[in-house]
Amino acid sequence: MGSNSWQTAITDIGPGKINVRGYDIVEMMEKLTFAQTVYLILRGELPNEKEARMMEAILVSSVDHGASPPSVLGTRNVISGGNSLNSAVAGGVLVIGDSHGGAIEQSARIMQELVSRGGAPSDLATGIVAEMKKAKTRLPGFGHRLHETDPRTIKLFEIADSLQFSGKHTELAKAIELELEKTTGRKLPINVDGAIAAVISDMGFDWRLGKGFFIISRVPGLIAHAYEEMTTQKRMRKLGNADFEYSGPLKRNI
Repeated sequence: MGSNSWQTAITDIGPGKINVRGYDIVEMMEKLTFAQTVYLILRGELPNEKEARMMEAILVSSVDHGASPPSVLGTRNVISGGNSLNSAVAGGVLVIGDSHGGAIEQSARIMQELVSRGGAPSDLATGIVAEMKKAKTRLPGFGHRLHETDPRTIKLFEIADSLQFSGKHTELAKAIELELEKTTGRKLPINVDGAIAAVISDMGFDWRLGKGFFIISRVPGLIAHAYEEMTTQKRMRKLGNADFEYSGPLKRNI
């Protein structure tokens, strides 16, 4: 290999050859589901039956959440400006960040760091809730602007339990939920981001893949919104709240 070459362990290509993590793409097309393929390309090995089922549930859980999330508004705004489908979807993905779609990554990082320290889930929960309260910051993955109890969380944990993926990170998430209610006096349930963070952590995924899970899951929804906007709405329509109050200086002369 030349000095200017760089290496990848993901896909080997050549004339008539596409091998993903060592597996022929043609054989994968016939024998693997999309969820199995995503697991393979992220982890480097094929999932077993339980891992594949869990992956399927995770990817389905965040496929869409209505027309109001920032990434969807971003996608629809780009289409409304007269741009292409790929530009609109790219625009929606670019809106995904720490405040929207980033809670999986942030929550998984916190839980993985805490679990690596060792200790009882209840003690770890008490410590992190007190730490975040002192810093006056919210714990990512808990509470939801719409759902008092996120139905996706209930189902993900139910599936994780049935597949034996409820480990130390899931136990910690549930302990944090109890500690938050005890400390704040309010129910701040584990939302779907927190549930995904706990489950992928128990499956052995690095927290740095957190946003990746959200992006993979949400892109089909963004495509659907882009297409709907493109085919059913007028260009340059009013999207979101257009009311504003000017707060700058009064009119002045140069």
